[in-house]
Amino acid sequence: MKPFPAYKFAAFLSGPLAFLAVLAFPGDLVTAAMDPVIAVAVWMIIWWISEAVSISVTALLPLALFPLLGIMDIKSVSANYANPIVFLFFGGFVIALALEKVQLHRRIALSILKITGTKANGIVLGFMIATALMSMWISNTASTVVMLPIAVSVITLLMDDADGFTKNDQNFALAIMLGIAFSANIGGMSTLIGTPPNSVMLAFLNETYQIDIGFFQWMKLGVPFSLIMLAVAYFFIVKVFYPNHLGVIGSSSTVIQSELDKLGPMSRGEKVVLAIFLLTAVAWMLRSAINNWIPGLGLTDTTISMIAAVAMFVVPINLRKGSFPLEWPDTSRLPWGILILFGGGLALASGLTQGGFIDMIGEFIASKENWSVILVTSVLIAIMLFMTELMSNVALVTILVPLVVGIAIGMDTPILQMVIPVTLASSCAFMLPMATPPNAIVFASGHIRVHQMARIGVVLNVLAVGLLILVAYYVVPILF
Repeated sequence: MKPFPAYKFAAFLSGPLAFLAVLAFPGDLVTAAMDPVIAVAVWMIIWWISEAVSISVTALLPLALFPLLGIMDIKSVSANYANPIVFLFFGGFVIALALEKVQLHRRIALSILKITGTKANGIVLGFMIATALMSMWISNTASTVVMLPIAVSVITLLMDDADGFTKNDQNFALAIMLGIAFSANIGGMSTLIGTPPNSVMLAFLNETYQIDIGFFQWMKLGVPFSLIMLAVAYFFIVKVFYPNHLGVIGSSSTVIQSELDKLGPMSRGEKVVLAIFLLTAVAWMLRSAINNWIPGLGLTDTTISMIAAVAMFVVPINLRKGSFPLEWPDTSRLPWGILILFGGGLALASGLTQGGFIDMIGEFIASKENWSVILVTSVLIAIMLFMTELMSNVALVTILVPLVVGIAIGMDTPILQMVIPVTLASSCAFMLPMATPPNAIVFASGHIRVHQMARIGVVLNVLAVGLLILVAYYVVPILF
């Protein structure tokens, strides 16, 4: 077991002590209704930032403390943990689990790599496209884990060839590793279920302001933005920072074909999962049209997600043998903690809203008449993006999105115009290995050093800030 770092030990004690200090403050720190909520929020934020305990465990604090402090009764608090958006993401997790179990995600990735050819830069592009496409539907961590051993196999070819592992070979290896990590982060931004921050934001807006964003509506923004970021990342990796000048790597096609051969022909299980997956994706995209065709149906993205989740357990692969894509024991691999985290974030946001915190922030910002909307939005995007290099993007979105909403209201700016780009910024962490699981995984391969990731990462971070400012003012008003 790893030793408990001093900063975590300090944060572990500081959380409850800060909570007690706020409660014991003589008079009102803010208001009588708001002070207990602020006390819980301070405790949660300290533990979320430091990860002194699991961020999912921290998310359970409202269930324990809100009823005791008279902030909300247990029924009202627990309702946040069963929000429809939580089940939208649950369905997405189940779909991803089925894709992984039957190895369909691996077959898709290898097929893409086979198409992109044997030129070195084409191989890098193939890895990036395959990883990004997978990250739209399964976790960016799983996407990275799938691609890493394939990448290592290709890199090994260069290490074992006649001229050894040259500088160009090293740049190629570095480009593949960075490409996988960056595209895993970028791909998740394309869909509402691709990365947890998207769903945290949607759940808060849906619960607090009854703002709904359709699955396909989000993709109309998320997919183009991800494509642009993917192209930018590819250009800077292979053309500016780490060009390899290798040309054709003939043996790479052998490696990829060998991996495909190991999978064999597509199994019946893969076909069943693929059919359910494709039908689900189509239903998400055509939800509005389906509701128009069948009045009164009231189909939602969450309903579609849950139908797909149930289908993975009940559509048979072989009914006589009792074989199905998933069985309940498979769900032990679901990230249940993330679902609890959504609920905890919603409960905290609900407490802050009821206590008048959002209105207070709005009134404060409204009093600053000389503040420019574009400047404030730019600062919020930059704060989110660079802070997410150091702490969990899910926790950060949970903490900052209610603040951003209050600022938008205070500046009389459409909420989504600020909230969407700030949320997207939380997935644009390219500088440090600890910023995201994909960064950490490829860093552990041994082919990347911190300064090599930071060197290109800071450029991509700055470019992402610029792109997100453009999104805020030229794209979000049109699509939302």
